[in-house]
Amino acid sequence: MKTRVLIVDDERDFAEALSERLALRDYDVTVAPSGKDAAEKTAKFNYDVVVLDVLMPDMDGVETLKRIKGTKPLTEVVMLTGHATVETAIEGMKLGAYDYLMKPCEDGELFGKIDGASAKKAEHEERIREAKVKEIVSSPRSVLNG
Repeated sequence: MKTRVLIVDDERDFAEALSERLALRDYDVTVAPSGKDAAEKTAKFNYDVVVLDVLMPDMDGVETLKRIKGTKPLTEVVMLTGHATVETAIEGMKLGAYDYLMKPCEDGELFGKIDGASAKKAEHEERIREAKVKEIVSSPRSVLNG
């Protein structure tokens, strides 16, 4: 199954170029031009990874991260930041972001972060499935227990 990625950046040319590069590598990509749009999209759809710009005019990356994690806690977020906002990216890490990269970054480095974040989400989802199966099997009303 393709990794579902949401790119959140108010710089349209950057977001579209990154979207095209990811699509060429077989990622399922959606673009959101603002934090508000990203929060709405993540509430409605399931993404594996969000690539989130820190500096945006309507809602900054930290607030967007909080909203994403509030509705979809397993969705992993890779923050993109410029030199002046490293502290903000670190704050994002404390709030649950997977990692952050400095803009501009190499494609290989970003794709590696996306793949790592997607693998982490898949691992968490598998643990949840296993816990649910254990719960069902050990339930006193389980068909397996008679």
